[in-house]
Amino acid sequence: MRELDPSAGAAPDAVTGASSEALADAVISGAVDLRTMRVDYGDPQAVPATETDLDESWVSAGWEPLLRRWIDQARTLGVAEPNAMVLATVSLAGPAPRPVARTVLCKGLSPEGVTFYTNYDSAKGNQLAADPYAAATFLWPALARQVHVRGVTERVPAEVTEAYWQLRPRESRLGAWASRQSRPAASRAELDQALADTETRFAEVDDIPVPPFWGGYLLRPDEVEFWQGRRGRLHNRIVVRIDGANTTIERLQP
Repeated sequence: MRELDPSAGAAPDAVTGASSEALADAVISGAVDLRTMRVDYGDPQAVPATETDLDESWVSAGWEPLLRRWIDQARTLGVAEPNAMVLATVSLAGPAPRPVARTVLCKGLSPEGVTFYTNYDSAKGNQLAADPYAAATFLWPALARQVHVRGVTERVPAEVTEAYWQLRPRESRLGAWASRQSRPAASRAELDQALADTETRFAEVDDIPVPPFWGGYLLRPDEVEFWQGRRGRLHNRIVVRIDGANTTIERLQP
């Protein structure tokens, strides 16, 4: 057995990695112990399971109708930004590929895939240019639901971007022009000045155009997984796999 150096302090907890002294201090101070935080889906005191078990038949007509329905149900129940999704890309900038994730808004949904918009020169834009594969996760804990969309991305046609751009408020259009997304900023004042300069630039322009460096991506899935929380962590997982015109549906172990 490896001997511990007394000068190195208390040994770390095997689960959390924190020292026993730190854990004791956390308990005394009333800090939350992350190890004990757990929601048992289906428990009436937590997240009640008010719907029947997720079944393969729910996606027999395709994955898109169910995802659309779940987003709409989350909106109806007052979930903030029910179309938010965590988008994961791959960075090839370092010595080895590494995943990078951030939250974006789904702004289009069709049987072909999910659409989002961004600055093409941003970190995610550069990552998708180098490796077009991506994954997106929709999460609605209050509904005990998740959806994972995995596949390859492609830029949407300019007319699709233009149609969406016309729906954006003026402030959002100005922000898209002002921000050099993912670049370092010396201060908040620098950002505010960039916006002020952009407002001056377009002061006499009623219909601010789409920036040439900005547009949409379609995440075209080859796999879509639906997740429904259940008691005892025995969740329901149904995955739809798409290979050209062929589609398979399968239940996965939780």
